[in-house]
Amino acid sequence: MRIFVTGGAGFIGSALVRHLIENTTHEVLNFDKLTYAGTLSTVERVASSNRYRFVQGDICDVEAVRAAIAEFRPDVITHLAAESHVDRSIDGPGAFIQTNVVGTYTMLAEARGYWQSLGGAAKEAFRFHHISTDEVYGSLGDTGLFTEDTPYDPRSPYSASKAGSDHLVSAWGHTFGLPVLITNCSNNYGPYHFPEKLVPLMIAKALDGEPLPVYGKGDQVRDWLFVEDHVRALQAVFERGELGRTYNVGGFNEKQNIEVVHTICTILDQLRPRTDRKPYAEQITSVADRPGHDKRYAIDATRIEQELGWRPQETFETGIEKTVRWYLDNESWWRPIVERGAAQRRGVAA
Repeated sequence: MRIFVTGGAGFIGSALVRHLIENTTHEVLNFDKLTYAGTLSTVERVASSNRYRFVQGDICDVEAVRAAIAEFRPDVITHLAAESHVDRSIDGPGAFIQTNVVGTYTMLAEARGYWQSLGGAAKEAFRFHHISTDEVYGSLGDTGLFTEDTPYDPRSPYSASKAGSDHLVSAWGHTFGLPVLITNCSNNYGPYHFPEKLVPLMIAKALDGEPLPVYGKGDQVRDWLFVEDHVRALQAVFERGELGRTYNVGGFNEKQNIEVVHTICTILDQLRPRTDRKPYAEQITSVADRPGHDKRYAIDATRIEQELGWRPQETFETGIEKTVRWYLDNESWWRPIVERGAAQRRGVAA
């Protein structure tokens, strides 16, 4: 198949691109704006494949989207491009509305026009797969799991913008008959994760001898999903998923944030001990909690397991060790990103 990936230079998108080129015979078009969180270094190892191509473009740019779709003629559009950092959405929500809501509308409108131009088997086979987050469901108490039937209850500008995009996709399926699929995933982690997110941030700060900032008590619970498991789930959904269906994708790994940080510290103690031989956990510090911080997310992934036969291959313990090892072995990838961010915060040209 011909797979059109929006946001294919970002964290999850690039993992999908690498997976498809290295493990399938599908052709892939990577359509990415290359914002601060997107870099072509994430797909460098597959960029020479004759089944891969890249187009730099904005999902809000109607003409760019239309031209890329018309030229590539995809069988599947997997829509991952999004603003995704909760703290950034609190500081500047406008960009999240523009990219996540307006951008998704643009993709849907252009996908619909293209789909309507198809005939026969090509039209029957086409899929629009929208990738979203468990944060649209709000916050859980101490018990219970998010299912595909859980009512939406977003609590941040980020999750509200993703909820809006989910509803648009569903509406285009119901109103216009566009063959859509939606997946909502739990917290991803793994190689090439942008260093503003919890796991890579803790690794980078620990190695630099800086405080490891944890919101409040660090007792917020998340379900952790290794990114390579996630992209296998995405492939299963767009290849075999039931049209109009939503599939929750989770890692079956609920952990408090403070547990995650302590685990990272323990692995670093073993693999890259501090010069003073003291534990990295000494660097952990509590900071004021962010506004509206959701207490707990947890995914019930029964549907995708039973219908499509997918289960994560990594436990949290195996996945987090692989991740820490990757960051230790690939400092040349993340170090310039960290230094560029620090320079920008100081007001210095990067």
